[in-house]
Formats: sequence, structure tokens, C-alpha cells
Amino acid sequence: MTDYSGCRIGVLALQGAVSEHMAQLTALGATAVAVKHVAQLEQLDGLILPGGESTAIGKLMRHYGFIEAIRQFAAEGKPLFGTCAGMILLAKTIEGGESAHLAFMDIQVRRNAFGRQKQSFQTALYVNGLSAPFPAVFIRAPYISKLLSDNVQILAEIDGNPVLARQDNLLVCAFHPELSTDPRITALFLDGVRNQLETQ
Repeated sequence: MTDYSGCRIGVLALQGAVSEHMAQLTALGATAVAVKHVAQLEQLDGLILPGGESTAIGKLMRHYGFIEAIRQFAAEGKPLFGTCAGMILLAKTIEGGESAHLAFMDIQVRRNAFGRQKQSFQTALYVNGLSAPFPAVFIRAPYISKLLSDNVQILAEIDGNPVLARQDNLLVCAFHPELSTDPRITALFLDGVRNQLETQ
């Protein structure tokens, strides 16, 4: 098993599935930190933006000064992982007129792309680089509706719509890997964190 004990990972704890992410990080051997204050970012090697309600999280991020702080965090090359609402927060553009939040990743996203809460589902998702399908849980999930540059690497799709992608130090997915007992997607993020630490 890969050793992630040197990785100190924050989970933005303003709203959403925080405890589930922290439990999975801890199970993989990483140190998990619930991030409620901007100053905590200085001690982290990577940051997860969890699922929840993107508009609400975005407002809280602005209120508590996280927008500029996370921009600085990313500018230092530190990895970020956005899941579901987190993917929306990282996107350059959002369909339907909602203003972009962090606007880091060269993607356009569609909110609730698979339907509302009652259309939630789980599927065996084929992911580039994984030997077996991942049991992906989709809840009011978005997807990537357009790539805005050639810098984005698509890692998984559903019906031709990207739901897992990477760009430099950014990883995003439309589903909730923290709700699965399979830790491989979180480990994929931690691999990026560990590689970044090794190059410092």
C-alpha cells in the first residue's frame, strides 16, 4: 500500500460532505484537517473542495476570505481536488449565468446535469489508469459540458460527458468518491500531492 503519511490534506469545512472525506483520507494514512479558517491553509499540502451546494459554499468562501487565499494556495502549485460542487467552484465558466467562483480550471460545467435529487444513482465507472471500474455515486451531479483548452485531461466519461478530469495541479470529479468504500479516486489525488512534495 502506498504511504501517504507525509501528506497533510485539508477539507474545506464550510458546508457539505466534510467528515466522509476526512474519514477516507485518514484510512489512507494521510493527515486530514477540517479547514474553517484561512490561516490553516499555510500548513497544508493539498485541499479538497467537497460536495454540497456550490452557490452557498461560494458565498461563504467570499465572506471568510477564502477566494484569494485559495488562489494563492493554487499559485504555489499545491494540488486541489473538487468533488461535485467542488468541481463547479473550480470551473472557469458555469452554464446558466452563475458567476464563476475560483475560475481555475479550463472547463465549463452544467449544474444538476443528471437531474435532481431523485435522479441520484450509482454506476460502475471506467477510469483511465484504474484496472477495475469505480463505484461512483452521483447526487445532483454536474458534468463538464465544454473543454476551454487542450490542457484538460479527461479521465472518465458518462455518455460522452466528462465526469473526472485533471489539469496541472487540479483534479475534479462530478461524483462523490468519499461515499464509496473504494478509496482509489482519493488515492489518485494523494498521488498528485505526494508527487508535488517530492519535487519541492
